[in-house]
Amino acid sequence: MTWNPCHCGSGASGYGASYQGGYHAAYPAYPAYPSHPAYPAYPTTYPAQPAYSAYPAYPATYPAQGGGPYVQGPSGETLPNDRQFQDLRDYGGNPHVIDISEAAEQNTDFRRAIWTGRHLQVVLMSIPPGADIGLEVHPNVDQFIRIEEGYALVQMGPARNRLTFVRRVSDDDAIMIPAGTWHNVTNIGPRPLKLYTIYAPPEHPFGTVHRTKAEAEAAEQGQRSETEDPEPAASGITASP
Repeated sequence: MTWNPCHCGSGASGYGASYQGGYHAAYPAYPAYPSHPAYPAYPTTYPAQPAYSAYPAYPATYPAQGGGPYVQGPSGETLPNDRQFQDLRDYGGNPHVIDISEAAEQNTDFRRAIWTGRHLQVVLMSIPPGADIGLEVHPNVDQFIRIEEGYALVQMGPARNRLTFVRRVSDDDAIMIPAGTWHNVTNIGPRPLKLYTIYAPPEHPFGTVHRTKAEAEAAEQGQRSETEDPEPAASGITASP
């Protein structure tokens, strides 16, 4: 008897049949699978894509700007006329709206007040490369500074010789200076440092315009001289009324 892996008992149908190809010889053959239909042939050509219309040619010339290619800035300098010119006069005490970023970048004066009210003041500043606003302190004035363009080093502290707070700032950074804090801002970039600052309450007279730092220092020295008390009269001499 030939060994058969089929598990069936003696006397069962197919018992003792030979093992053929892994299947019991007594089992019927599996039916053949029907053949798959042939896949349709891919098209040999595709429809042509529609042609895109050509872009219009750029104009060879542009219309001239009204009033010439340049306009005069607030301090007599020339500015390209393709940007909106901001009125940088002091409108303090009156309702006012201005593009402050554009105004700060347009300004070329060291200091220019554009709004002086009873409780706060808005001032534009332009600091040349390597220059600073000058070490100072405002005993009763809080100050806000926003950098519009450029790079600067900010120093603050409780005393003139204790500037323990030091930061590097650039475009869009804001600086808050509490009253009574010594501070300085130095331009460490290659271009003029453009910023605007808010004093609360106002720090400078209405309509202040200082073209340069030297002009600003001279004006501040004059203001200090005016506010100082006159010297007391010498002994034995009566001061005139």
